[in-house]
Amino acid sequence: MSNIEREAVEYDVVIVGAGPSGLAAAIRLKQLDADLDVVVLEKGSEVGAHILSGAVLDPSGLDRLMPDWKEKNAPINVKVKEDNFYILGEAGKIRLPNWFMPPLMNNHGNYIVSMGNVCRWMAEQAEEIGVEVFPGMACSELVFGENDELKGVVAGEFGKNPDGTHSDDYEPGMELHGKYVFLSEGVRGSLSKKVIDKYALSEKCDVPKFGLGMKEIWEVQPENHNEGEVTHTLGWPLGFKNSGGSFVYHLDNNQVYVGYIIDLNYKNPYLFPYMEFQRFKHHPKIAQLLKGGKRIAYGARAVTKGGLQSIPQAAFPGGALLGCSLGLVNLPRIKGNHNAMHSGIEAADAAYKAIKVDRSGDVLKDYDASLRSGPVGKDLKKVRNVAPLSSRFGPLGGLAFGGLDMWFQTIFGISLFGTLKHGKSDAAATEEASKHKEIKYQKPDGKLSFDRLTNVSFSMTNHEESQPSHLQLANPNTPIKINLPKYAEPAQRYCPAGVYEVVQEQNQANRFVINFQNCVHCKTCDIKDPSQNINWVTPQGGDGPNYPNM
Repeated sequence: MSNIEREAVEYDVVIVGAGPSGLAAAIRLKQLDADLDVVVLEKGSEVGAHILSGAVLDPSGLDRLMPDWKEKNAPINVKVKEDNFYILGEAGKIRLPNWFMPPLMNNHGNYIVSMGNVCRWMAEQAEEIGVEVFPGMACSELVFGENDELKGVVAGEFGKNPDGTHSDDYEPGMELHGKYVFLSEGVRGSLSKKVIDKYALSEKCDVPKFGLGMKEIWEVQPENHNEGEVTHTLGWPLGFKNSGGSFVYHLDNNQVYVGYIIDLNYKNPYLFPYMEFQRFKHHPKIAQLLKGGKRIAYGARAVTKGGLQSIPQAAFPGGALLGCSLGLVNLPRIKGNHNAMHSGIEAADAAYKAIKVDRSGDVLKDYDASLRSGPVGKDLKKVRNVAPLSSRFGPLGGLAFGGLDMWFQTIFGISLFGTLKHGKSDAAATEEASKHKEIKYQKPDGKLSFDRLTNVSFSMTNHEESQPSHLQLANPNTPIKINLPKYAEPAQRYCPAGVYEVVQEQNQANRFVINFQNCVHCKTCDIKDPSQNINWVTPQGGDGPNYPNM
């Protein structure tokens, strides 16, 4: 806790993060009681600037929150009309028939959306009913009360020098206090990590698991466009030793979302996730789709995939974790936005009940219970073994055994496998470079595939260079002394934005260089670094990517 004096502002509920979970919580609170004081703090330059998702939206969460969302002109218009799943070889493909897939995998009734635009619209709805929404307000510190409960956050701190000292333009920010504080920061949030550690919230759950999702928006030729088509693939180029796969979603205006998710439990430190994504676009099926088109946006984000068994305790003294701060993505469906909204609703209901009887700063046990027994728990229960089975048997084995398990639970209500464990963390899964061969990747052609730095320019990322790096090394010697000889320093490859480099100048020793200005806030480094030496913290407010329609 710093000794800086700051102005303090009191609210009933303080919400960190204007994603689907945080905004759903804010709207629900004001629906329950218009007199509640609710504030949402967003680190992006605007709401939606840091939102990246596939996304095919299951509208169940929004139906529950605002049944009249269609009348309110929500930017949710493209219904899924065609659902395809392919196993790819290098030059060919095999389509799995839709009847083969468990019913929960059906996308009937879902919509292809930009979640950034959905969140922008949700923020407008929140403000109309009295929620205060402040973008460009990164929350850098937690504030604790007399009983060690979470009391609030520090937001809006600006003007630090690169060494952390205060510049002449330093602004200390302010403390925002709440009877309850909701952390809805998304995957691997910097404040959520602190809270999970402080209150030992993950003591009784399995290790968290993650994937890296990379996405481009393409404008394709009209003859190649099929509005409402949803396609998923596995296989080439990643193969069947590593888990992951693609998504290709046709929205309106001849635009297509093209993305690739690679599970971060891969063993080979030479694997280059970004280049696997670029290779994927050269498959004949995808190349034909993109021929004559142009890429108009790029972004990347870590994805939670641990599921039900990896959810930490959701409530703690003074607050709650929401959405992807908990890890609520349904992995085989590649959907988490509906569960994020459900979690926001459940947290709001619990906080409202507590505030009405003059409680504050305690543990919202009702929230944790309703999260696990309600729509979120039911959604995740049927798919809880898909990730562990894929880890054990690879993508094809995971598809077969995971599909069988989902079918069995759908028909009989019980699992063939009980609840499987994940095993190692993604960082610990990384093996030494000596056990693997270096993978040679072809140079991007500039038409279908692109180098990282060129693509990062399409994320419109910007960081003020005079601030401290938000990518902190626990030990500055570890990258060169340990990670380079032991793991060929995989940060050079797992980062989808080219932030990390090992530089060797003539007659000089190797140097580890952090180009934090390139960071798209995916958090992969915080997850995958085999020495767990990198800590991602929030930069000053408004910095980072500025995604238009992700």
